[in-house]
Amino acid sequence: MTVPLDITTDPAHGGRWTSLRAGGREWLWRRGAPERESVSPADPFVDAGGLEECVPTVRGTPDHGDAWSRAWTREADRESVDCDRFTLTRTIRRTADGAEADYVLAADPGFGFVWAAHALLDLSEGAAIHLPDGAGTRLYPEAAPLLDGGWPPGAPWVEGGWPAPRGLRLDRLGPDDGTAVGAVVDASRCCVHDGTDRLSLGVEADGQPVSVALWRNLGGFPAARPYRSTGVEPMLGRVFDLAEAGPGDAARVPAAGEVRWRLTLTTDCRCA
Repeated sequence: MTVPLDITTDPAHGGRWTSLRAGGREWLWRRGAPERESVSPADPFVDAGGLEECVPTVRGTPDHGDAWSRAWTREADRESVDCDRFTLTRTIRRTADGAEADYVLAADPGFGFVWAAHALLDLSEGAAIHLPDGAGTRLYPEAAPLLDGGWPPGAPWVEGGWPAPRGLRLDRLGPDDGTAVGAVVDASRCCVHDGTDRLSLGVEADGQPVSVALWRNLGGFPAARPYRSTGVEPMLGRVFDLAEAGPGDAARVPAAGEVRWRLTLTTDCRCA
């Protein structure tokens, strides 16, 4: 059954989505991070939860991208941010079956980037992540101790098939176990099941690579004071770190100087 989605954003503090509410349920996980109020571009990332616009990279430099640490501007239903090499604009609206956000990134032709709707979700131990069986899945080095077989020397990632690439089951969350794993799955849409609640997230972009990233942090990150968080992140691109992108792994601005894409969200999750 479809439930209307209500979205709240905070343009003054990086354009972060602070609420994604369906009926009586808040889907976004949040944490107290008062230092977020005074960040500047190039500062280390401050994790306040919610949904972050990570662009032009997720990992790497600048950490979690260049948009989260800058003030956005709002005009009617359009919000935008000017960064050193690009401008990102989004328009978020409710739809009959959920919500959608239309994006435009303007930059010089040839500019390469990764974008992620870095959504940290408030999920129970029994929640499940549904993606197409067998979808190609890239696992990153933090997963090495949990995999069948060794890690190839110097490899930025290894690949396997969803839901258990290299023997590591990723579709179920379970209790905290002190691990944190990042993965990028070759898919355009993901469904989250938590009890009777459903949330579907997807991305559409003509002529650009798309994927869904997963950050399954079961109390393994950060090392000093770990906490639990689960990221389900529709992406443009197929890598966390733009610097590691090979052919076809990053979005690229065409001659027209703009890339357009759409993020869709619904509680009508038609998957197994």
